[in-house]
Amino acid sequence: MEPVRHVEGRAYPFGRQNVDTDVIIPASWLKTVTREGLGRGAFETVRKEPGNVFDDPRWAGAPIIIAGDNFGCGSSREHAAWALLDMGVKAVIAPSFSDIFAGNAFKNGILTVALPQPAIDRLMEVAETDPISIDVEHQVVTTPFQDRFTFDIDPFRKHCLVEGLDEVALTLTRGAQIEAYEARQRAEQPWVVRGTGLAA
Repeated sequence: MEPVRHVEGRAYPFGRQNVDTDVIIPASWLKTVTREGLGRGAFETVRKEPGNVFDDPRWAGAPIIIAGDNFGCGSSREHAAWALLDMGVKAVIAPSFSDIFAGNAFKNGILTVALPQPAIDRLMEVAETDPISIDVEHQVVTTPFQDRFTFDIDPFRKHCLVEGLDEVALTLTRGAQIEAYEARQRAEQPWVVRGTGLAA
């Protein structure tokens, strides 16, 4: 997982409330056996609407989405996070998120920033013409117009995002402790490890 310390660039001024995971990535795209290419199906139904922000060249490749309340509600499909990653999104700013979506986003290296509606309204306005900056380490969203919005983030999630640690990488940081435990188990309980491939 790539470290997420600073996200800066244009932001899709989406703003819609109650965007569920079926809107983020329709069920017809869930048959794939790879994460690659899911970005083509992201917001497929929205992209059928004339003048939608996701097909507007002004926001092509934007790393941020500004959304409305309850973003990512609905089913728990991890494909929603994969689709956002594949289209280049590194952060979503909204008043609130579905817990399951926020968890999936975090595990895949996507930052979710919860801000009050007045801040969202202001960022929607700025996003029409200018970039937005998110400093994860200092937990602040800023604009070129001196707007400054602080946000809360779970300390553990912040550590993992800033250091680029997914669940596998986090486990590997404990490699020495795991090896010591396995060596101790081989010595103290050889009948447990016999036949498991751990026996020396």
